[in-house]
Amino acid sequence: MIKQEEVYKIGRLGKAHGVKGEVSFQFDDDIFDRVDADYLVLDIDGILVPFFIEEYRFRSDVVALVKFCDIDTQERAAELTGCNVFFPRHLAEEEDAEPSLASLVGYHVVEAKDNRMVGRIASIDDSTVNMLFELEDGRLIPASDELIESIDTKERTIKMHIPEGLLEL
Repeated sequence: MIKQEEVYKIGRLGKAHGVKGEVSFQFDDDIFDRVDADYLVLDIDGILVPFFIEEYRFRSDVVALVKFCDIDTQERAAELTGCNVFFPRHLAEEEDAEPSLASLVGYHVVEAKDNRMVGRIASIDDSTVNMLFELEDGRLIPASDELIESIDTKERTIKMHIPEGLLEL
């Protein structure tokens, strides 16, 4: 059984496309194209289920058409409309590059100067130009490269230099 902490959200499925089982996929992170993965994980009625990718092609910078194995009709593809799409963390962490912002959900933020645990990231707010880490307690911290000292993917922590007084707002 796939657990929520083993994956992170990278997008959502849209409508069926055509009659051969393709479905549109609106993604926030193109990790599925950068890292060799045979499958994506879909949230089907609260259960995380792996779906193996037969093929995909990009329609734009944020939309791809995906054909999953054994989804061969428009009706079967339509059943997947609205499903959240997740990517396995272990595959993303094998990549040498910096982790994507979406993969940092669930990481703990640690204050760099005194190693104090600040909180756990619940989501990424990208509704403005300045992206924010939203902590589980509702506090917001700028997701700025200038504030991030290091990211430990094994310990799932982000060491940050948080400006004084920011957490009291």
